[in-house]
Amino acid sequence: MSKKFFIFGASQGLGDAFVKGLPNNGDTVWLVSRTRPSSLDISDGVNRKWVKIDLSSQQQIPSLKETLKNIPIDVLIYNVGVWEKRGFEDDYSFDKDEVEDISNLININITSTITYIQALLPNLRHSDNGKIILIGSTVGLDHTNSAQVSFVTSKFGLRGITNALREHVRKDKISVTCINPGELAAEVPYEEGAEKAIMLYQGTRIPVQDIVAIVHCVINLSPVSCVKEINIPAITDLNA
Repeated sequence: MSKKFFIFGASQGLGDAFVKGLPNNGDTVWLVSRTRPSSLDISDGVNRKWVKIDLSSQQQIPSLKETLKNIPIDVLIYNVGVWEKRGFEDDYSFDKDEVEDISNLININITSTITYIQALLPNLRHSDNGKIILIGSTVGLDHTNSAQVSFVTSKFGLRGITNALREHVRKDKISVTCINPGELAAEVPYEEGAEKAIMLYQGTRIPVQDIVAIVHCVINLSPVSCVKEINIPAITDLNA
């Protein structure tokens, strides 16, 4: 039976990998991003549709709901996250973060996660085996030694959203899962294979193919099972 996917953050990196690696011939995928995804040009029997949305704003929610109306969604993947400017640089300091940047980060990583998923719950309820998957980060776990205050806060918050949302839709038999990867080799396109990513980063970054494989497992489970949370650090990551 064909599936209907709705993937946020679908134009590059891990989101692009989901778009290419999850659907099968006959499936439909809605791709949410600000820029046009190149995966729209793939001819593989998958029906891909682009929904242009800037997740720093909530203003497009009514038009999104109007576009989808009563169309069922089987799998919703929320793969969105921004971080501090220079947040992963050696000279990063929380003291230098601008108030406006902090507010924007929390808005995109927390507020939009809640509001856009809320908007699509009626569509998920039309599915016989609805799945919601949120992509977090190992920095949202305890004792991972990151000093990016706002980013870490948002990823901790994502886990809270997951837990509360799971209780809200439990009666609808919709499972809600948070997947927390460590650092990804997201710059290596999905179609170039895991081995290239492993060699390029000498095994310190996780190939996107690994996360695609885990999501495959979650979405193919029966409605009886609910995977609550999966943590996936690189095996070399001593902080996770």
